[in-house]
Formats: sequence, C-alpha cells, structure tokens
Amino acid sequence: MQSWSDTALPSVPGTGPPLRLYDTADRQVRPVTPGPTATMYVCGITPYDATHLGHAATYLAFDLVNRLWRDAGHDVHYVQNVTDVDDPLFERAARDGIDWRDLGAREIDLFREDMSALRVIPPREYIGAVESVDEVVELVEKLLASGAAYIVDDTEYPDIYFRVDANEQFGYESGYDRATMERLFAERGGDPDRPGKHDTIDALLWRAARPDEPSWPAPFGAGRPGWHIECAAIALNRISTGFDIQGGGSDLIYPHHEYSAAHAEALETGRRFARHYVHAGLIGLDGEKMSKSRGNLVFVSTLRRAGTDPNAIRLGLFAGHYRQDRMWTDAVLADAERRLDLWCRASALPTGPAAADTVARLRQHLADDLDTPKALAAVDNWAQQALEYGGPDTDAPRAIATAVDALLGIGL
Repeated sequence: MQSWSDTALPSVPGTGPPLRLYDTADRQVRPVTPGPTATMYVCGITPYDATHLGHAATYLAFDLVNRLWRDAGHDVHYVQNVTDVDDPLFERAARDGIDWRDLGAREIDLFREDMSALRVIPPREYIGAVESVDEVVELVEKLLASGAAYIVDDTEYPDIYFRVDANEQFGYESGYDRATMERLFAERGGDPDRPGKHDTIDALLWRAARPDEPSWPAPFGAGRPGWHIECAAIALNRISTGFDIQGGGSDLIYPHHEYSAAHAEALETGRRFARHYVHAGLIGLDGEKMSKSRGNLVFVSTLRRAGTDPNAIRLGLFAGHYRQDRMWTDAVLADAERRLDLWCRASALPTGPAAADTVARLRQHLADDLDTPKALAAVDNWAQQALEYGGPDTDAPRAIATAVDALLGIGL
C-alpha cells in the first residue's frame, strides 16, 4: 500500500540526550536504546471514517519519536498497518450503501492527505490487512501446529482462536487483572460468549467465511483475519520480534497490543514482542470523551477545510503531554494559533537572542518522555525575548526555525 508524501527534515547542529519514554509494560520511564536502525510499529486506522484528533494526537506523538531518532543519527524503520477489512468498515459501508473496498480506499486517501498536511513523516512500510492475508494464514498455521490455537468445530462456523494460556507471559504488557481483562475484552471487540471457546478471553485469530462477508482461502478453511493477528504478522515479517517500540493509543493497551504480542511470543518463547510499549492518551471535546457514538468527533480534514493551519493543530495537541487524556476546546486552538503567530513573528526578525541554549532545552525536554509542554515553553521564552528585547545574533531566528521544524514538525 502506498504511503503519503515525505516531508523535508532539516539538520540541526549538535546532538541531544538519549530518548527516554514511559514503558507501559514496565510502568516506568526508561531509556530507549536502538541500534543504528531504530524500529517502530504503530497501529494504524480502520478506515471507516475520517481522521479525528484522537488519531492525530497518537500519530503526532510517534512522529516526535521518529524525529528525535533521526536527529540522533539513527536510520528509522517505521511500519504502520491499515485494518482495511473489519466489522466497523462493513457496517459503515452497509449503512451508506457503498462497497466496503471503496469506502476504505476513500478514507485511506483522506488519512494520507491529513498526515501529509500535518507534516507527519511517513512510515517506510504502510501495509493493509488485505495485502497481508497470506502472512496471517502462515502465522495461524504455525500457532495451530504448536498447540497455541484451536478450531471451534462444534458450531456452523469453524473459527480459530488463540489460547491465552499458551503464553506464560500473557498479561505482562497491560498489567491488568483478570476482571479488568474480561470487562475490556467485551467492550473492545471481543466475543466472550462465543460457544465452544476454551476460555472467555481467548482471542479470534481467523473468522470462518460467512455469507455476504469477504473471505480468503486457507488450508484450515476460508475466512478472514482477526484483528490482533494482523499486526503480529505484519510486524514479525518486517521488523521481527524485539523491535524497539510498539505504539498506539492507550485504548489499544488491552486487548489489541496484549494479544498481538502474545501471538508472536507464543512462537518466540521468552522474547518480548517489543522492547518498549508506548501509548498516547485520548482526546476529548469540551469536557466529554470524544467518540463516534457521541457524535462529537473533531476531524482534521474539517479543521483544514475551515482554514485552520495544520501547524496550529500540531501545537494544540502538543500543549498537553502525550500520555495524558486531555480535552480539545476552542480555547486550546486559539492558544495554539497565538503561539504559532508569536513564533512566526519572532523567527522572521533579522536578529535575536542566541539560540543554542533554547535548542538544547528543546532537545532535552523532548528526550524526557516527549515533554512537549516544557519544549513549547522554551521556544515561547526565546520568541518573547526576541520580540521584546531583540538580540545581536543574526543566525538565531533561522536556527530556532530550523530546530522547531526538525524536532517539532512546525513550519515557521
């Protein structure tokens, strides 16, 4: 699947401190220590609707990781999937009277446009579930052969499930107790009441073919992939186990990331699927959770059509820490637009205060678990000083603009 257009990344003199991020599995901030090539897998969209601010906040957080790695001299192998075959897509397509493939293609195109406008560095590999079906089939075969999966054969549809007891590490990534797992499994796409399952939280690997649903041939019977196995297969075949970061929104901690890790680890005993699990907080609107059921989603494309500068969207989402659940309001956007204007005016000056200390603090704050509020404050301080008092350095305004572009993805 084609990714979106790349964005230029200027070089900033010097280096910053090593990146440290909160690891969901370890429950602490710890160093991220990639080799020459840093590897990252971030779960992508299910393309049944446009890109909302919750999506944007997640992909912007990992765009910062990408930028910091590149600033540190790493090559970055970034993989992102698209769940372009799933129930929400079929349901929306049926509601709107459109073929599910056409709906998916339309929303993927819009997502690409939004990511390009937001100046998100594209993944090296952008992979759809449909194009990875053969990889899923191969992985399901291995799990069946190892005994980690089983076929429910006492019903009309012989679906295939993963045994949660097949992986002794199961549960380490989320750290949730059994009651929480059962509740979230039911709330987030699981099927605890499916007859024939060994355990209520065993996860679907392969959904046997049903009438009026797409399906693909497989040695164990035609059908389509489950949600979690898709990401396990795509990641295993491109960056293998032990890659540096698995990322996504905090709503993916369980069940999605727990199971995708467990599927892979069932075949790679003792190895963690990812060395670091990183999750972004959720975005609400005016004091309420943002969700499709409430009808209060704010779409990036809607903001862009209304004339909102994508740089202001980035700044608005960076005003809060990436791990925090936070609200989007008119005031957040207005503050972001004022901040963007401040930075643009200061960077357009012929001279300004020396930039080296501000650039160093910008790197330091971002390397400290992506502390964007402090990073933005550092640039604010330089801009205010430049506008109020000027400065002797003719190179400083351009140096600040370059650092803000490279590290924060804000074009001034």
